[in-house]
Amino acid sequence: MRIAVPNKGRLHDPSVTLLERAGLHVEGAAERKLYADTVDPDVQLLFARAADIPQYVRDGAAAVGITGRDQVIESGCDLTELVDLEFGRCQLVLAAPEDGTLNRPADVAGGSVATEFPRVTRQYLENNAVDAEIVEVTGATELTPHVEMADAIVDITSTGTTLRMNGLTIIDEVLESSVRLYAHPERVDDSKVEQLVTAFDSVLAAEGKRYLMMNAPRDRLDAVREVIPGLGGPTVMDVAGEDTVAVHVVVDERDVFEIVSELKAVGASGILVTEIERLVEWSRYWNATLPQSHTPIHPHLCLI
Repeated sequence: MRIAVPNKGRLHDPSVTLLERAGLHVEGAAERKLYADTVDPDVQLLFARAADIPQYVRDGAAAVGITGRDQVIESGCDLTELVDLEFGRCQLVLAAPEDGTLNRPADVAGGSVATEFPRVTRQYLENNAVDAEIVEVTGATELTPHVEMADAIVDITSTGTTLRMNGLTIIDEVLESSVRLYAHPERVDDSKVEQLVTAFDSVLAAEGKRYLMMNAPRDRLDAVREVIPGLGGPTVMDVAGEDTVAVHVVVDERDVFEIVSELKAVGASGILVTEIERLVEWSRYWNATLPQSHTPIHPHLCLI
């Protein structure tokens, strides 16, 4: 299976990092080669421009691709979105000179709009019943209103800083985008594709979570449970030969500081907080394999 990955720019490093965290160690990713192997002999990476990835997936050169939603919509390719990978968030916006007279989409009627996204822009203008000329450019879109190439622009922004630095103000949001995993519709049910989706989901599920382990007196277990409801309740394990139990739980990272203090107050000791690389959905078989003395963390979760 080939995975198409952005070959450079702001999307390359986060994509490779996500693959590494998902367990697909990449061989030679930093060498900017066209292809790279992974630890899975059946999975290979194909490096391409983010704008070209939808076509690679549509034409079968890659089973799946990592690219922005904006690029897929602009390409017009019929792909299936599998996972929002939650990075590269941005907006495609309609903007115009801040000292001008364009303040709403209707004001652009009869004028011109410069953009690197002609398909998206054309659809946006049609949806807003605005008749305007589209000027297709391949860079420096923010410059076009100042050199009288266009009256307004449709361009990507994350914070709006670059637009403001170039004397432009946002009139309207065209669409929201983030980096996502896409597949050819005929490859969605492939076992390797399903494995990749599970791996990515597990990494995303672990974001902002921490794993707490501690010992607690058995007679204080109810008090401990009140402090750490966690993901469906804590895991409780007997400690051989002692009237003590070991308690494990997954909690939100933002709650750790307060929870640790509360746990100590109710008698917990030996508290250990660790990061979680992946939080994987598991089958009900997980519970069936646990010893009788265990209370599962959650009927569908497994930590890695």
